Amino acid sequence: MKKIIVAITGASGAIYGVRLLQALKALPCVQTHLTVSGAGLLTLHHEMHMDRAHLEELADVVHPAHDVGAAIASGSFQCDGMVIAPCSMRTLAAVALGLSDNLVTRAADVTLKERRRLVLMVRETPLNLAHLRNMTSVTEMGGIIFPPVPGFYYPPVSIDDMVGQTVGRVLDMLGLPQEDLQRWSGLPPQQAPLASLR
Repeated sequence: MKKIIVAITGASGAIYGVRLLQALKALPCVQTHLTVSGAGLLTLHHEMHMDRAHLEELADVVHPAHDVGAAIASGSFQCDGMVIAPCSMRTLAAVALGLSDNLVTRAADVTLKERRRLVLMVRETPLNLAHLRNMTSVTEMGGIIFPPVPGFYYPPVSIDDMVGQTVGRVLDMLGLPQEDLQRWSGLPPQQAPLASLR
């Protein structure tokens, strides 16, 4: 049984956190631990018309964001990775500076210090220099900056396709199996010569 921590913060893109929880719930080998910031709940309600109760049904264990005494706040809690989906710039900054001021940022700090996989689905555009420097800091500490940038090579026909493909790539980062991810297999032979001309 793998244990994955999922955090949802107040950036736009609550759908990524929801779809990630749904995908993880479909894997019998995974136990999810969820924590959501207050701004994350606000965004969830605004963007998806979903309340806390319906969100929490998607997780195996729920930890209030103010509970810094929760199990996931300790390095002794054995887990296989953490994803912040979406990750606000405020949360990114707190992780970059080691400010463990709530359970989201404390769990992220613990994930980094224990050398476990931390994936931040940062959501902002355009990016200012503070954002870029914070991303660099987290990367240098071993975190993975994973903006939910859609690919168009497979090609998507709906927003749901784009979200699903992005979540599938996050599952790849966690080393979790999935069957529906569209993977690039190279250009068809007749198009390959054209690629060298670009």
